[in-house]
Amino acid sequence: MTATLLDGKAVAQQIRDELTSRVANVKKKLGRPPALAIVLVGDDPASEVYVRNKLKTAEDAGMGVHLERLPGATTLADVLSVVERFNHDARFDGILVQSPLPKTLGKDAEQQVFDLIDPAKDVDGFSPISAGRVVQNREGFAPCTPAGVIELLVRAKIQTEGKHAVVIGRSDIVGKPMAALLLHKNATVTICHSRTRDLPAMAREGDILVAAIGRAAFVTPEFVKPGAVVIDVGINSVTKLEDAQRIFARYPDRLEVFRKRGSVLVGDVHPDVAATAGALTPVPGGVGPLTIAMLMANTVRAAELRSR
Repeated sequence: MTATLLDGKAVAQQIRDELTSRVANVKKKLGRPPALAIVLVGDDPASEVYVRNKLKTAEDAGMGVHLERLPGATTLADVLSVVERFNHDARFDGILVQSPLPKTLGKDAEQQVFDLIDPAKDVDGFSPISAGRVVQNREGFAPCTPAGVIELLVRAKIQTEGKHAVVIGRSDIVGKPMAALLLHKNATVTICHSRTRDLPAMAREGDILVAAIGRAAFVTPEFVKPGAVVIDVGINSVTKLEDAQRIFARYPDRLEVFRKRGSVLVGDVHPDVAATAGALTPVPGGVGPLTIAMLMANTVRAAELRSR
């Protein structure tokens, strides 16, 4: 058995294409396109890449986008002040504060920031009000990654109703909202985590398996029910030769990527799972592109709600 690859890039393009007419309609009603304000604190290299991709995607979609940069030495009060300013700025429909924030801002800085964002502009879906609306299946904004996974499953015509879905990971950003969204699609859901006993056996019960733990190639074939749909949310950079050789021992093309670049991307799912799963999201090219596409979709919807 060789798994069917679920093309996240293609689905993300479909989502972006569908936004074109909606962006035009918002522009007619509001006199401007849907607009997103992004706050970037510090100079984390990965965050720089993510923000650059978000800026480009928004611009390509004909949306308005503004980047507010703050130095790494800024205070939490400064960040909160910027968020409050955008809350009251009618030019922007969505607010995104790039995570992670510098550790110098304090242990609970991100939660304070997410708490402050106006729920009507919370296009990342991270605030407690947004989380409550997701759980209750009410109108609001779901976090972009799990929302993108649902779009992928629906568009790939993968049945969720009556299926057993297992989610490995219990984060507020992916694991918990992923479980809620699958419940709303009438799946029976089990959430697993680091304290789950006999995790491989539990995971093997899943007709749909979602891996969202941030550990490179952690999910091996023993975790996977033959024919299961496996959704790999993880994006991990392998930078050590011994790790690359261990993970990609039977994949010379991926080892060649490592030799050329000094690093190679791998998800939370080991590449060997492709021989057991019925369908699988690749890394890169699976869930990643959907996250940004859903951010754009949430921003457009926020603008539409304001233009009613």
